[in-house]
Amino acid sequence: MSATVATQMIGADFLKLRKRRGTIAWSLLLAIAPLLIYFVVSAAQHSSNPVEHPPAGGVNGYQDALRIVAVFFAPIAAILIGTDAGAGDASAGVFRDLVVTGRSRLALFATRVPAAIGLTWLVATLAYVLVVIGTLAFAGGGSNPSASTFVNGYLFTLLSTGVICAVAVGLSSLTASRPGALVALIAWQLIASPILTNISSLGSARDLVLREAIDHFSPIGLGDGHGGGRVTMAGGTGLVVIVVWLAVFLALGAWRTRTMDA
Repeated sequence: MSATVATQMIGADFLKLRKRRGTIAWSLLLAIAPLLIYFVVSAAQHSSNPVEHPPAGGVNGYQDALRIVAVFFAPIAAILIGTDAGAGDASAGVFRDLVVTGRSRLALFATRVPAAIGLTWLVATLAYVLVVIGTLAFAGGGSNPSASTFVNGYLFTLLSTGVICAVAVGLSSLTASRPGALVALIAWQLIASPILTNISSLGSARDLVLREAIDHFSPIGLGDGHGGGRVTMAGGTGLVVIVVWLAVFLALGAWRTRTMDA
C-alpha cells in the first residue's frame, strides 16, 4: 500500500469518525464540561471567601485542571472515539462492504488507529486550551506555571489520550463489540487501576498498570488525584510498559480484523 493510498484511507476513516455526531458530542462534553464546572465553581468559591479558597487558576488551579483533563475525562473521550473506530464498521454491518473492495484487512485496521488518535488529539487540544485560558484568567494575582510546564502538560495530555485511544481501537477490534470494549476500558481506567495501585502487597507488579506507566510522565505530582496511591518507577520501565500494552492490543486487534468473518 502506497503512502498516498494510506493517507487517503486515514482521511476517510477520520471523516467517518467526525460524522458520528453522537461520539463527537459526548467526547467534547466529557473533555470540556468538567473543566468548565471546575473553574466556575472554584472561581465562585474564591470570590466569596478568598481566605479559605485559593484562586481557581494559577499553579494550583493548573495542577487540578490538568489532572481533570489528562488523567480522568479526556482519556474517557479517547475510549469513546477509539472503540467507535475499532468496532464501528462491524457494528454498523459495513465491514463486508469494505472487505470486498479488495483492500487489505490489515490496512483497514491500521488506518483506524491514526484516524482515531487524530480526532482524539483534536478534542484533547480543545480541552487543554481551556485549561490554559482558565489557569491564566483566574490566577487572581498569584503565580502562573512556566511556559515549559504548559508545553510539558500538553505533551502529557497527548501521550495519555493517544495511548488510551490506541488500546481502545485494538480491544474493540478484537471483541467486535463497542459496548463491551467501552465498559471494560472505562472500568479498568477509573476503577480497577486505582484499586490495584493502592494494593501495596502487589509490589513491583503494579508497574504493569498502564495508567501508572502513563502518569509517570506527568509534569505535576498526581499522587493526590489517585486516592492516596502512587507507584514509583523508572522512566524506562514506564516506557516499556506503554509499548507492551500498545503492541499487545494492536496485534490482537489486527489479528482479529484479519481473521473475522466478513
